[in-house]
Amino acid sequence: MFVPILLFLLGFLLLIKGGDWFVDGATGIAHKFHIPEILIGATVVSIGTTLPEVMVSANSALSGHGEIAYGNAIGSIICNTALIAAITVAVKPSKVERKSLILPVIFFFGAAVFYSAVAYATGYFSRTVGFILTSIFLVYMIFSVLNARKSMIDGKDNSKEDDEDINIINKIILLVVGAAVIAFGADLLVDNGIIIAQAIGVPEAVIGLTVVALGTSLPEFVTAITSLVKGHGALSLGNVIGANLFNLVLVSGVSTVLSPFAIPQSSAINGVNTSLVVDIPVMFFVMSLLVIPTLIRGKLSRMQGIILLVTYVAFCIFQFTL
Repeated sequence: MFVPILLFLLGFLLLIKGGDWFVDGATGIAHKFHIPEILIGATVVSIGTTLPEVMVSANSALSGHGEIAYGNAIGSIICNTALIAAITVAVKPSKVERKSLILPVIFFFGAAVFYSAVAYATGYFSRTVGFILTSIFLVYMIFSVLNARKSMIDGKDNSKEDDEDINIINKIILLVVGAAVIAFGADLLVDNGIIIAQAIGVPEAVIGLTVVALGTSLPEFVTAITSLVKGHGALSLGNVIGANLFNLVLVSGVSTVLSPFAIPQSSAINGVNTSLVVDIPVMFFVMSLLVIPTLIRGKLSRMQGIILLVTYVAFCIFQFTL
């Protein structure tokens, strides 16, 4: 048990350093091209921080552990929103550029409705569903690129100051290397976290919804905290929302294309799969609480963060007491 714990701690240290480089690279690129940080967060940064979920879920699906692939996607969304975003909001609520937030929010809830409809209607994620989910990802990226191009043009037209002397090559290298270090650190942490969890008798479905979800969400957590410390709150929020969308359409889509699977049923409430009664409704609740008041007021509030944190604690207690 000593070696897994040691590797677990090493993964954690790599996550911290990788997150530092990753945020510096992302914000540098955003400033260079006059792209809103929230848009960079919802696209480039989200793809980088979602890589661990993609790798873990794809490997889980191929090895016949669909319950981990499914639990990881739903669990990561809940963790990203009710823990990671909640902490940043509770510590330092900030104003939000609503215009840049609308696109990822619309795509997330559209994808979530489709994902949930499949779950409730059939309980099975076929390869066709996987292709539809990955197609949604591609459409979102096309729209995001078009938005980014428009922001670049508007930024250049409206800019009254000269561009900062930013070495774009260095920023891209920081972004790529930071993402690689984050992915490697998360892999170490998750693999050894699972070993530790299994050693103390935690069921696979619960591991997917909590331990694996929290572990693979650590890149988002590190990025969020680093962004907060460096004063880039919009980047953090964009990253969380974009990562949540990618968990549904990219992580679940790739996993399902590789190996279709049924929704795991490790427990039930009144004869109904617990995931349908608790996990999916909680996912909708925490995302709605995060984005709807924010879109209405144009800013985040500390109370949102507190309620989300309480929800996450209650969710984890419920999962481990089933």
